[in-house]
Amino acid sequence: MNMTRKVGIIGMGNVGAAAAHYIVASGFADELVLIDKNEAKVKADALDFEDAMANLLHHTEITVNDYAALADADVVISALGNIKLQDNAGDDRFAELPFTRVEVRAVAEKIKASGFHGKLVVITNPVDVITSIYQEVTGLPKNHVIGTGTLLDSARMKRAVASRLGLDPRSVTGYNLGEHGNSQFTAWSTVRVLGKPVTEIAAARGLDLAELDHEAKVGGHTVFRGKKYTNYGVSTSAVKLAVAIMSNSLTEMPVSNFREEYGIYLSYPAVVGNDGVVEQLQLDLTPEELEKLQASADFIKQKYAESKEALQ
Repeated sequence: MNMTRKVGIIGMGNVGAAAAHYIVASGFADELVLIDKNEAKVKADALDFEDAMANLLHHTEITVNDYAALADADVVISALGNIKLQDNAGDDRFAELPFTRVEVRAVAEKIKASGFHGKLVVITNPVDVITSIYQEVTGLPKNHVIGTGTLLDSARMKRAVASRLGLDPRSVTGYNLGEHGNSQFTAWSTVRVLGKPVTEIAAARGLDLAELDHEAKVGGHTVFRGKKYTNYGVSTSAVKLAVAIMSNSLTEMPVSNFREEYGIYLSYPAVVGNDGVVEQLQLDLTPEELEKLQASADFIKQKYAESKEALQ
């Protein structure tokens, strides 16, 4: 029985490189396949990682630009994109879609041709639409194709709430739901801190939840404006997801997964393990939250339908 942990990363820009570094430095994989159109860049990254190995605790075998090597990978992470398109006045995540939907379709065909039958973790934006395209083109089971979704937005919300209360963000539980984009929202009914619903704590301590919701939503734009890309937060989300799959940890987290009742990929908590999404949670949301989630789902569906038409 081959117990080697093998991960592929497609797209070695700021995000892919940060994910690869986290994997190599932490010893999360025994084999890593790095793929990028810019051959000089991906080869340089591979050599740079190999130069780091003498000073690391773990060894990782690295392969470059070989789709065939993905055939027996446990997880493939899609980190490709064109970040310059994100630099737009309205902070619109859909600015990348005309580029990514074409690239992703071609990459998905190559992944399929490689014989890959593992789990696909998608970071590429707009992530819910792109995750849908990957699933459709690869033909992989829906529960084996997962987007990082609001795993990052939920982390931003936890950071915002925790910093107001002088706590570690891991002390806050709860979710941001829906689209990883402008229609996502914090489901405050799910957020708990210090053993109480956050709504109680907010009332007692004068926290403005609308302000915190906004802070979570624009956290990415704030980082983006400072350095013209975001990479650590989102790559950490993707690696957390990949490790949950490889270690069969059965971790419950808000990720972009296919929800039958909405007929589309959107972020909603699910239990993730060796078989991808192994269980979908059913939250007890307020009527207002359900309305926001439906609006988010409708928006993603519309963008997905437009993409399919554009690709005809």
